[in-house]
Amino acid sequence: MKKDYFLLHLSVFIAGFTGVLGRLITLDSAILVWWRMAAAALIMWGYLKLSADARMADARGASLQQRYKFRDVLQMGGVGMLLCLHWVFFYASIKASNVSIGVVCFSLVGFFTALFEPIINKHRFSGREFLFSLLTILGIHLIFQFDARYRLGIVLGVVSSALYALFAIANQRVGKHYEAKNMLLWEMVGGLIGLTCLIPLYNQFIPVGRLYPVGMDYPYLAFMVVVCTIGLCLLQIIVLQKIPAFTVNLTYNLEPVYSIILSMFIFCEYKELNFSFVVGIALIITSVILQTLSEVKRRKKV
Repeated sequence: MKKDYFLLHLSVFIAGFTGVLGRLITLDSAILVWWRMAAAALIMWGYLKLSADARMADARGASLQQRYKFRDVLQMGGVGMLLCLHWVFFYASIKASNVSIGVVCFSLVGFFTALFEPIINKHRFSGREFLFSLLTILGIHLIFQFDARYRLGIVLGVVSSALYALFAIANQRVGKHYEAKNMLLWEMVGGLIGLTCLIPLYNQFIPVGRLYPVGMDYPYLAFMVVVCTIGLCLLQIIVLQKIPAFTVNLTYNLEPVYSIILSMFIFCEYKELNFSFVVGIALIITSVILQTLSEVKRRKKV
């Protein structure tokens, strides 16, 4: 069990690197996400192709094209498009402000999930979840109100968190019917195709600039794809086989904390923080703690 929990915290720590890498890589956020999805899709396709070739003698060793109908691929690709848009807005938020702002706004995922999930899954709203989320909203409002430098980054970050909430809900609904590795492939392919179609329109409003990595972008991008995309996804699958999903979800509340600590060491972001930011962060952390304690208490009663 110690090994399993070590792997869990390792996965959270790896997830905390995504924001840092988003700032280190010099590409525009949309182009960065395009390269991330293209490389991940290529690697996953190669892996699954080799796995299928190794099982050719087995009746289950069908090709990727034969395994799923077009409707199935379309569903998984649509979920991948939500993930793609979340990434674009998340990295745009970081580039417009800093890593701390991007991950702080990500804390609003709980609020948007509490708002969207009852509508999509048709069940009752949770007043308690909304109450806790108000603290998060108040914390972000403090940062937004008193520090004009971060306003664009906050707006982009809020949109990013809303898109991730939609992705998580859709991923949960659609993912019940497909293998995780194949779903990851088609999510990457769907997001890649959708983003390729959107980039010309995106470029009309925000010039994307350079279309390819240079210099240190290559190792940073390779780390993001291999470790923070494919490796993290597979690590999460292993962890969920050993540790209850409830424990995993609570532990992932530490992801923004890891990201903020890493950004303070790497980019010295502590020099940019003022009193309103600190108070806002304190309110957001309080919200996360209260949600965690409430969920633990609820689980004990079940």
